[in-house]
Amino acid sequence: MPTTKQKDQSKSAIVIALLSRGKGASIDEICKATKWQKHSTRAFLTGLRKKGLVIIREQRGEEGTVYRIAETPDQTAETAAS
Repeated sequence: MPTTKQKDQSKSAIVIALLSRGKGASIDEICKATKWQKHSTRAFLTGLRKKGLVIIREQRGEEGTVYRIAETPDQTAETAAS
């Protein structure tokens, strides 16, 4: 009797899920979740930008720099204006 295994989530999907959270994700959080090095993580973020996703970079006090995916292109304009 064959068993069905639930396929593990891809690293791309993991990163996109982290970036889609309201608070976003830091490079360190993404590195820990994917076991990628920092330069690989930054390169992946660049690739997401090239694919058309809008990635917002924010400074958050002691948290440091966090990245998140903008929900709409209009949100990017609002963030830049503030």
